[in-house]
Amino acid sequence: MKASESIPNYAPKLREYANYTARQIKDVCKTIGPRAPGEENEKKAQERFAAELQKYADNVNIEPFELHPKAFLGWIRLCAIIMIIANVVFFAGTFIGGAPKWLPIIPLALSLICLFFIVTEFLFYGETLDPFFPKRTSHNVVAKYNAKGTAKKRIIVSGHVDSSYEWRYTYLGGPPLITTVIGGAVAGIVIALVAEIYSTVTGSFDSILIDILRWVMLAWCILFVAAIFFLNYKLPVEGANDNLTGSVASIAVLKYLKDNDLRFEDVEVWAVLTGSEEAGLRGAKAFAKEHKKELEDMETVFIGVDTLRDYDFYAIYSRDMTFTVKSDPQVCALLKQASLNAGLDLPYKAIFLGASDAAAVCKAGFKGATLAAMDPAPARYYHTRLDTGDNLDLKSIETGINIMLESVFLYDEQGLKDNYNA
Repeated sequence: MKASESIPNYAPKLREYANYTARQIKDVCKTIGPRAPGEENEKKAQERFAAELQKYADNVNIEPFELHPKAFLGWIRLCAIIMIIANVVFFAGTFIGGAPKWLPIIPLALSLICLFFIVTEFLFYGETLDPFFPKRTSHNVVAKYNAKGTAKKRIIVSGHVDSSYEWRYTYLGGPPLITTVIGGAVAGIVIALVAEIYSTVTGSFDSILIDILRWVMLAWCILFVAAIFFLNYKLPVEGANDNLTGSVASIAVLKYLKDNDLRFEDVEVWAVLTGSEEAGLRGAKAFAKEHKKELEDMETVFIGVDTLRDYDFYAIYSRDMTFTVKSDPQVCALLKQASLNAGLDLPYKAIFLGASDAAAVCKAGFKGATLAAMDPAPARYYHTRLDTGDNLDLKSIETGINIMLESVFLYDEQGLKDNYNA
């Protein structure tokens, strides 16, 4: 049975659940506001949502976990400072008469340290810098809607409750400026490494190429200075779209089942609202670790839902964490058929810069994928003060809830398959 066949007048009812989602989001933005990872407002929002889920779920728990929230993107400022020092040392070395041949090793070592932080912290979402940043407590909300009989499989819908600190250049200049700052900084690191490796190998600062590069590297420090101010830690944003839409839409799925007295024979449905996704997927990591044995007891599907805002950019993300993590192909196929059941044919895409909670779940060994409707440019509201309760798109929210419900019903009826059209 499709979700659209589960009750009479499904379409108008679906709009009611989209309106419910929008009202909840607007009220949270008004009464609680921004929810930086590990801060008090994040906890208040989790407690509010847990209370709301008590109306629809059979079991609801708030689960604390510890993290170092500012470590994840702390590498940006740290690496910018390191690269400024490396470039200045390299530049100054060219004017030192009789400079030792090993001198280029110093800026090279600094640049390699910077690269190490980028790879471990950003590319693989590691915790290299965590010991150097303050500890906080964040929370996950786990709500369970039981099966009629003995549960044999489980499907989880999930969104993250926390919001980001403002990305200064996305707000000031949109995609062109953010691309210039990020792309320019990466190019600057590459240029520095080329110059430093060449000087180290040849043991000399004396060449036309090095003479050119040392001035280029000095000028490039302007972009590294700009990168220092990339995050505005004084301004956490409301995060209405990213990602109260995914969080409240997940609640709406359980609300729909409860309101209409729908319960599956052997499938339990969970809504998991994670904390601190913006701090390196820490909530999803904590959830997967905390529930590892329980999730391994039966087949479990995880559907991460993130930013239901830009209808024309609806997609299923089959690759995650900057292409390094592959989403489960069967879960992707489930979402694909669910979108067809909902009247769309969503494409598969890859998250080319960043990651979603589904990546953390997949890395932990479970089956997951992400559903999102977000302009990857990114849109100017993304991680800025423009992501407010007045900047929602009801059509995108309604479509997301529809696909989530169709996924749940399809999973109950057919389980996981490689190809639902076969």
